[in-house]
Amino acid sequence: MALLIFKLGLTPALIGAATLVSRRWGPAIGGTLIALPLTSGPVLFFLALDHGPAFGVSAATGSLAGTCGVAAFCLAYAWSARRFEWPVAFGAACLAYVLVSLVVQAALGQSIGLLLVVAVAIPIVSLTLMPKVLGTPVVIVAPWWDIPARMAVGAALVALITEAAPSLGAQLSGLISTFPVFVTVLAVFTHRREGSWRVVQLMRGVLIGLFGTIAFFAILRLSLEGIGIAAAFALGIGMALGIQVFALRLIRTG
Repeated sequence: MALLIFKLGLTPALIGAATLVSRRWGPAIGGTLIALPLTSGPVLFFLALDHGPAFGVSAATGSLAGTCGVAAFCLAYAWSARRFEWPVAFGAACLAYVLVSLVVQAALGQSIGLLLVVAVAIPIVSLTLMPKVLGTPVVIVAPWWDIPARMAVGAALVALITEAAPSLGAQLSGLISTFPVFVTVLAVFTHRREGSWRVVQLMRGVLIGLFGTIAFFAILRLSLEGIGIAAAFALGIGMALGIQVFALRLIRTG
């Protein structure tokens, strides 16, 4: 209950902030920010507190597999958005997320070395396969309810995932916690209101920002039982933020 209340307050605020950032500095910057473990991080923290570091290690393993699914989600949505409206693009992205996440977890869940290599490789490959950005900006004045609607949808999705995750076991809970809630909300609203080319920019930013999240999960997986929950999360957050700052500079100067 504490986790649910925390996330129901945090999620809308983060989605609102990411939307404003995206409008001010572009969808690539917004995508990089929402790639941070804003949903999965709190879930793993409370799972480790409630069930112990060993449970947290197993959940972090599932989350690493989930990052591969997030990369597949971004790639599938970006390509689908070029030809289809958001319901089809979202459906294709969800299918890609589920298939890739489950396959990677089943095949590599017991081999942390190979899992880390694949978790880093898939976003790199996805970036090289992303469609080119074509089209011109569409200037649209958003209605007053646009940001509140995004916040409400995001909070509902997080509530659903949070309630379902604990009953599914450690690794599956960690995997489900990586479902790209913020990416989904921003992608669908951006697709509907600004067009597919802006979605491609958004997804490219998410893929670039995903490396910080991978580092976060890797540190938790390798250090939770050795240095404790507080130190492992502090180290993971610091590493993720450092990589994210580098990614933002790369996008701004690229």
